[in-house]
Amino acid sequence: MPKSPSSLAAWSLVTAAAAALLVGCSSEAKLSKDEVANSVAEKLAAQTGQPKPDVTCPEDLVGKVGTSLRCRLTATDGTSFGVTVKVTSVDGGTIKYGIQVDQTAS
Repeated sequence: MPKSPSSLAAWSLVTAAAAALLVGCSSEAKLSKDEVANSVAEKLAAQTGQPKPDVTCPEDLVGKVGTSLRCRLTATDGTSFGVTVKVTSVDGGTIKYGIQVDQTAS
């Protein structure tokens, strides 16, 4: 399927986003891979004005500053990008993280 120039431009222009989620009480703050994927998809859709992309993450995100996770974004036209999710701060049960979408499709 040909890559839509507008879709490619929209996703590659998204360089960072901030997100924060509350997690349940436990000895180690953690977000499930599904929570992270859904939150990333919602933030990217809101930032770009594009439809919510399909985002999948291979594992849960541990709430430790500096921890990162590589996820996969698939736009509605089938274009695929890597997404890095990196924990920037943890305050009690709240994990904040930045989102970096790869500049080129994979």
